[in-house]
Amino acid sequence: MTEVDHLVIACDTLVQGVAWCEQELGVTPGPGGRHPLMSTHNRLLRLGGEFPAAYFELIAIDPDAPPPGRTRWFGLDRPALQAAVREAPRLVQLVARTREVEMLRWGLINRGVDPGRPLAAERETPAGLLRWRIAVRDDGLNACDGLLPTLIEWQGVHPTDAMPVSALTLASVSLGGLPAPIAELLRLRQVDSAETPGLSVQLDTPRGRIPLEQWRDG
Repeated sequence: MTEVDHLVIACDTLVQGVAWCEQELGVTPGPGGRHPLMSTHNRLLRLGGEFPAAYFELIAIDPDAPPPGRTRWFGLDRPALQAAVREAPRLVQLVARTREVEMLRWGLINRGVDPGRPLAAERETPAGLLRWRIAVRDDGLNACDGLLPTLIEWQGVHPTDAMPVSALTLASVSLGGLPAPIAELLRLRQVDSAETPGLSVQLDTPRGRIPLEQWRDG
């Protein structure tokens, strides 16, 4: 079984992402940090309601970091996505939390799907070191035409442990288009099945209920 860990919002810059978050959602994201492994950085917000251990991540390429020497996660190096986020931040991925990333990885491989290799990543925070393993393919893309959630396994501390409650609540999550054997293997908790391929979420915000749809190239 897996569950919603966080939603990934790709931005052209974090300045752009924060401005969008304040204008469209009526909330200011909290602090984040840098990812030396991928030369990216982020800002975070905890999500409440039925998903108390989930969060909202604004992520962008870190202009002050050296090239990572590999393709970045979440498709951030794709020219089409880079062009899209210059216009506005985009919901690009659902990250699913598991305690058995290696077992799930092999289960997916045995069903003909490559979720990527679990990479060890970490970043410093005022509350201590965050450490995790995350499945990332060499091309930085997600299987099943981008629909497969990214698998993550936290090592000890979770980011939401030190996050204050925000005014942003995740009301619902739906995902369509995953092949039935893959969906049955993942058993995503509290995620509805949708007829239309793609990820969609409903957020309760100070601006009211706001839907977000997954950006997909083509």
